[in-house]
Amino acid sequence: MVVLLQAHAKQPNIGTLVDAAMDVIEHENAALKGGVLPKGFAKSNLDPTSLGGLIDLIANIALGDAKSRSADVLGHVFEYFLGEFALAEGKQGGQFYTPRSIVELLVNMLEPYKGRVFDPCCGSGGMFVQSEKFIEQHQGKLDDISIYGQESNQTTWRLAKMNLAIRGIDSSQVKWNNEGSFLNDAHKDLKADFIIANPPFNVSDWSGELLRGDGRWQYGTPPAGNANFAWLQHFIYHLAPNGQAGVVLSKGALTSKSSGEGEIRRALIEDGNVIDCIVNLPAKLFLNTQIPAALWFMSRNRSNGKFRDRSSEILFIDARNLGYLINRRTRELSEEDIKQIAATYHNWRNPDGDYEDIKGFCCAASIERVKELDYVLTAGRYVGLPDEEDDFNFNERFGGLKAEFEAQLIEEAALNQAIRENLARIEL
Repeated sequence: MVVLLQAHAKQPNIGTLVDAAMDVIEHENAALKGGVLPKGFAKSNLDPTSLGGLIDLIANIALGDAKSRSADVLGHVFEYFLGEFALAEGKQGGQFYTPRSIVELLVNMLEPYKGRVFDPCCGSGGMFVQSEKFIEQHQGKLDDISIYGQESNQTTWRLAKMNLAIRGIDSSQVKWNNEGSFLNDAHKDLKADFIIANPPFNVSDWSGELLRGDGRWQYGTPPAGNANFAWLQHFIYHLAPNGQAGVVLSKGALTSKSSGEGEIRRALIEDGNVIDCIVNLPAKLFLNTQIPAALWFMSRNRSNGKFRDRSSEILFIDARNLGYLINRRTRELSEEDIKQIAATYHNWRNPDGDYEDIKGFCCAASIERVKELDYVLTAGRYVGLPDEEDDFNFNERFGGLKAEFEAQLIEEAALNQAIRENLARIEL
């Protein structure tokens, strides 16, 4: 299709041809029917020369002969442009794109090899794409997982459908309605094996007053002015008996006691015993907010299954000092950071794991200890401060500072002398 368009890229009616090509693609791909693809390229305000140049550029990308390679390269291109566009958009971009390193961390910690993967606020579908990539990297079978999603922003939903279609991922269960997951749950009966999500932080207009008696609020009615604990309970409601969830939330949810949130958190820990692990994240990871965030890992069954019995403790990981700046306002986690955090979690929960507490980084705290701290889940309270060798030499440091200060005094005197000499040359 791109090659055919390239042959007409220099023609003034290229926009009309692109619109026709979109119709053909929709006809051949059931997942893209219903107005998923953008149209309107024939509009007079779109420069045909620029559009033709873009088609030439894309057509010259070396996709290779194999269909699978083409899909992989196109998928990478789509993901790259999504990320770059989101970065350029800043706050607006964060509404549809979760930074890659955070998605990779969630997926690597949960290891969704097999089962139903659900994201009720799926954005552009990054959680699904990374789940498929994870299976491919570990020689698994892509047919062993099925994906379910929901999105309230139609434009973002279209991005998700395109993102998945390029990779040949079935998106038939990725639904859109503008009411959202709370008011119009598109998967009411779904019990997922894995939930991976990044819901919007601290949403105040989530229609909480209309849902006071909802059956999802097993651990307490969330406040109408903040959706954080509504999201947590929505996720838990949709977990299968052995299901697991990894989600991003504002760090305030770890400590808040306003409007009954502290009591809901206590019930999640004591009554439900569903909190498995908390990961404190570094600042500046998100494009749309500077609000500090943490990862919550929850499990419906922490006492048996393929993992060891963890029902008497919660793992805390403090990763706030990890990551690196990619620009002045945005940070990313490195591959080594992701491996370190994920390996810590796996070593703790696996029967044959080799886990030990590390001061300043990780701690497996008993439920009793969490109770003593009034069910506050801030990782720093449990991991403490790292042990650091005190190699400070006062005499050496003082001598260096003194020499530096004396050199600056000499330089200051020279500059003052030069200023006086220049002033003396001025004739008034």
